[in-house]
Formats: sequence, structure tokens, C-alpha cells
Amino acid sequence: MKSEYQLTQAPVELATAPESVKSILQEQKNNFGFLPNMYTHMANAPSLLKMYLYGYRLFREEATFSPVEQEVIFLTISRENGCDYCVGAHSMIADKMSGVPAHVTEAVRAGSSIDDPRLQALHDFTMAMLDRRGAPSRVEVEAFLRAGFSEQQILEVIVAIAVKTLSNYNNHLAHTALDEVFADYRWEG
Repeated sequence: MKSEYQLTQAPVELATAPESVKSILQEQKNNFGFLPNMYTHMANAPSLLKMYLYGYRLFREEATFSPVEQEVIFLTISRENGCDYCVGAHSMIADKMSGVPAHVTEAVRAGSSIDDPRLQALHDFTMAMLDRRGAPSRVEVEAFLRAGFSEQQILEVIVAIAVKTLSNYNNHLAHTALDEVFADYRWEG
């Protein structure tokens, strides 16, 4: 999904980046082997880039969800928000880094049922949190808990929603082009 309005700010180039983000962008380029387009747009508001990277790292390192579960959450949020960039990027991460079975990734991308009951419950709860703006029903929470998740993980879903809202909304407004490395995972909502 792209915003009707597109930001006119040019992406921040590493060579000319302000000091407040130059080392951050260099670190990301070193981590990935390239500088993701999303970060070059976020760098126009250094606090946005810093907040996103910090929140993303905290979720990845401290959330009690498995890597597969983390990707299901990120893909669910990004799909629901219609973020072509993040669905494409997280589909590649799911496939190449997080060990998500291809049929699970495809189910989330397509908005169809996941054949794993626990992952389906995670997807459903994430959707409930999005649809109800953080006020899921008792039935929705109890279904999540019955699937083996915890109250702490309810709060961790909030972290994921916050992180993906930052990136999804940035990409809507910036009309962020999908990096070539993610091209095989392109998604159009």
C-alpha cells in the first residue's frame, strides 16, 4: 500500500548522511551487506530510524517467541497494514533466516488458514490486537493462552505492532522501493 501523498525528501545516502545517523547506516550496511532502502528513508527523521532499530532489536533478542513465531507476527502485521516492502522483506527473512515453512509464509501472505494450530492462534491473536486496537476480547485472549502462549507474550505482541507500525507507515509515505535482494519475495496487497 502506498500513501496517496509521497514524501518529497530524498533517501539519505551514506556518503552524505548527517553525523546523527551516519554510523547507524554504516552499521546496517555492514550487517546486511547493503543498505536497505527502508533505512535510507527513515534516516530523514533520525529518531524514527533509531527507535525502529532499537525496538526491532529488543523484540528479536528479548521476546519469548521462537524465530518462526516472530516472523508470523511480523508478516501478519505487515500484511494487515498492506506494507509491500515489509511483507517482501519478512518473507525472505522467514525463508532464509527464521526457518518458517514455506506453506506457513504463503498462508500468511495470502490471508488464508495456517495448518499449524499454534501458529494459527498466534496469527489470529495478532489480528485481534490490530483489529481491536489493543483491546482483544476475553475469548480472543483465552484462545491465545490455550494455544500455549503467555500473558507476557500478549505484551510482546504490542512491541511487534509498535515496531512494524513504524516501518509500515514509513514505507507507505516514502513509497519505499523493494530492495533487489528481496525481489523474489515481492508482494502486492
